Amino acid sequence: GMIAHMDTAPDVSGKNVRPAVVRCTGEDIPLGGGAILSAARFPALGNYVGQDLIVTDGTTLLGADDKAGIAEIVTACEYLLMHPEISHRAVALCFTPDEEIGSGADLLNLDIFSAKEAYTVDGGELGEIEYENFNAASARVTVHGVNIHPGSAKNRMKNAVLLAAELVSMLPPAETPTHTEGYEGFYHVSDLHGCESEVVVKLLVRDHDRNSFERRKAFLTSLCAYLNGVYGEGTFELSLTDSYYNMKEKILPHMHLIKNAESAMQACGVEPKVVPIRGGTDGARLSFRGLPCPNLSTGGVNFHSIHEFIPIPALKAMTRVLVTLAEGRFEAKE
Repeated sequence: GMIAHMDTAPDVSGKNVRPAVVRCTGEDIPLGGGAILSAARFPALGNYVGQDLIVTDGTTLLGADDKAGIAEIVTACEYLLMHPEISHRAVALCFTPDEEIGSGADLLNLDIFSAKEAYTVDGGELGEIEYENFNAASARVTVHGVNIHPGSAKNRMKNAVLLAAELVSMLPPAETPTHTEGYEGFYHVSDLHGCESEVVVKLLVRDHDRNSFERRKAFLTSLCAYLNGVYGEGTFELSLTDSYYNMKEKILPHMHLIKNAESAMQACGVEPKVVPIRGGTDGARLSFRGLPCPNLSTGGVNFHSIHEFIPIPALKAMTRVLVTLAEGRFEAKE
């Protein structure tokens, strides 16, 4: 199976994307609207000198996550159809919606999806193979305040804005996306809005280790309980919802999928790099539903931002990798 998702991230507008192709020289690339793909800020540009890059116009994201995955899969299938002399295994395709909100794979009917194992082609620089991802939960804290005219508020007002700020200030400052990498988990405040009467704080909770993940959720629960003890029961209302879990435990019995991907990449001149995903993927949800589904790179860089780009050679390379996987010439035994 080859799977990619159709939606793009809501972090930056994906409407009216106007991509452009530019040659990478290692210098800054003007995108438009004053936005610059800076070589100093994004040193990875140095890896692509001499290559043509697809970039944004500086006002939207590019959407390579995951338009690139769809393009690579469709192009690989087009190639196989145009070359019937190439022997290959049956290939099942699926393009899902709603991956970026964590529910895209839930309605895939595995009774009619003929593949018994699959790959998502979803993000990552060229060569990345991923079968470990974050355990993930979404947290929503509603802070209930008491709003009184500031002129007569002494000992009466409970300013929900200040209470929410206190909650955020009590999160471990070194455990944010800005200060973590690799297998390190984090708390991420993704949205905060409201007024003196009520504030809603939205957070993402992430950790590769399941026990640490559960401890993080327990910490948030304890923190809200403590603040309720200070400011009154019901002031801080916490809702926690698990989003997905680390697929590693479901992939370990099927490590031939990783070996096959490594062999296919090497055959296509791509250096494979097995790395953990600092995020999630439809493959995690599908693996827990019984379809082992590690993730392969698309070749894109700087996802979810106006600085997103994808090298054209990476698009072509991943298309060749998918064709090679379909051919099954490097099959490892389960």
